[in-house]
Amino acid sequence: MMMIRNCILTLLLVFSTLSFAADNPADPTIEARLKILSTELRCLVCQNSTLADSDASLAQDLRNEIRKLMKEGKTDKEIVAYLVARYGDFVTFRPPVNASTALLWFGPFIMLLIGAITLVVVLKKRSAAFAAEEKSPE
Repeated sequence: MMMIRNCILTLLLVFSTLSFAADNPADPTIEARLKILSTELRCLVCQNSTLADSDASLAQDLRNEIRKLMKEGKTDKEIVAYLVARYGDFVTFRPPVNASTALLWFGPFIMLLIGAITLVVVLKKRSAAFAAEEKSPE
C-alpha cells in the first residue's frame, strides 16, 4: 500500500511540474500583429535583417517583449515608440525624417541631381568643342 501511494505521489509531482512547462496557446490576433510589426523592426544583432527573420537570442527576447506589451494592450505606435526610446531610431527600418536623418533620406537624390548636372555640363562642353572644330577651316 505504501508503494502504491509513493508511485501516485511521484506521478502527481511529475505531471504537476509539466503543466508549468506548457505554454499558453498563442492568441492569433497578437501573433498576427507581432508578425507584421516585427517585419518593420530591425534586429539589433544582425542589423540587415528584420526582427521577424532573425534567429538571434536578442531578437527572440525583443519579440517576447513586444508580445508582452501587446498583451498589456499597447498599440503598435506605442510599442515602436517604446523601442525607439530604448534603442534609438536604428531599430526601425524606416527612420523618421528629421535633422539627423536628412542626409540619409535626401542624400541619394542630391547625388543623382549632381550627377545629372555634371552630365549636362560635360555634354554641352563636348558639343561646343565639336561645333567649334567643325567651323574652323583647315
